[in-house]
Amino acid sequence: MVGLGNPGIEYQITPHNAGFLAVDRIADDHRVTVANRRCRAMTAKIEVAGREVILAKPETFMNLSGVSVAALVEEFDIDPRRDMLVLYDELALPLGTLRIRESGSAGGHNGAKSICGALRTEDWARIRIGVGSDGEAASEFRRGRDYLLTPMRKADLAILDEVLDRVAKAVEVVAAEGMKAAMNEFNRRENGREQNDPAEE
Repeated sequence: MVGLGNPGIEYQITPHNAGFLAVDRIADDHRVTVANRRCRAMTAKIEVAGREVILAKPETFMNLSGVSVAALVEEFDIDPRRDMLVLYDELALPLGTLRIRESGSAGGHNGAKSICGALRTEDWARIRIGVGSDGEAASEFRRGRDYLLTPMRKADLAILDEVLDRVAKAVEVVAAEGMKAAMNEFNRRENGREQNDPAEE
């Protein structure tokens, strides 16, 4: 399981590091620290639903995430189509939402593009964590690169905190019951309506 982000304390609580924050939340839940250096990533091992899972946070910076992911795939002899799950931020989804997909294009996400390029396939599972602004009143800043690399406000961090808990639960369902079950459970808003996924429009 790979969370995407940028290393360095200055990026720690930025929207673009939602993937790193998700991996850290899962690690905390399992009382481990993601601190082993392997394949140009910080890693740790946990057990989820009886399965050994490698947690990884690439240290290559977002745009070169695929370099580390490809090395991890080779090192652990992983089939990306069956055995890999990537967690990352999604500006096109509102803050407070998540979306699980079995495969698909990278959209505008540079980390996902790097992984697709390095693995030469878009066929890998991902959980996209919404960090965008809901509604048409969103400012250009809140839709752009500067926003992604700027520390989040306390109010936004509180919303993200709740989503990270849901991501951790979704990972448990993926491991125990599979992607379809997780998609059925988590790709919905609290009122039961399916989220609108910009990548599928």
